[in-house]
This record gives sequence, C-alpha cells and structure tokens, in this order.
Amino acid sequence: MAFDVTLEMENTTATITLNGALDASTAPKFKEEIEKVPTGKVKTLVLMMEDLEYMASAGLRVLIYTKQKMGAHTDIYVVKPQEMVLETLVKTGFDQSVIVVDNPPKIEKV
Repeated sequence: MAFDVTLEMENTTATITLNGALDASTAPKFKEEIEKVPTGKVKTLVLMMEDLEYMASAGLRVLIYTKQKMGAHTDIYVVKPQEMVLETLVKTGFDQSVIVVDNPPKIEKV
C-alpha cells in the first residue's frame, strides 16, 4: 500500500491529508509534514483521514507527538477516519485527545 501526505495552510488552519497506509516506514514522512506546521500561529489542525486505510503504532506515535508539539491552544480534528483507524484511536484512548468529525471545520478568516 502506498502512502501520501500533503500539507495546506490557510490563515490559522493547517490541513494535512493522509492517504494509504501509515506504518513504521511511512511515519517519518508524516512527521516531516507535522514539523512544517508553525506552532503558535496555527489554532486548528485538520487531519483528513478518509483515505487513510491503515495506521500502525508508529503512526499513532506521530499523532501523540503532534498533540504535544501543537499544545493545548490548538484544536486537532480527525476527519472521517475509516473504521480500522478509528478503532485504533478508540482502543488507545487517543480519540479523547482529538475531535473526531465527519466534516472538516470551517476555516477561520483572519
């Protein structure tokens, strides 16, 4: 399974779209994109996961790192995760640290 990750910035919102399988070999690519997100400026981080088919523990570690990096002042939305990915988030309790939604939030205009 291939993996692709893209980052888009608009105002105080960063949107990361994840496609494919997020595992030990692809997690560094995801982390690279997270590193590009400026802390302090971003108030909303949107993770588009509709096309993320699989997430291993390495992907979960990057999510935990993301939550720590962004801090309490940033809302993290997980948008439309597939059932297997959502199960991973629920089993680990990480679903309590993010906002799981079916549609992305509206982008705040500055």
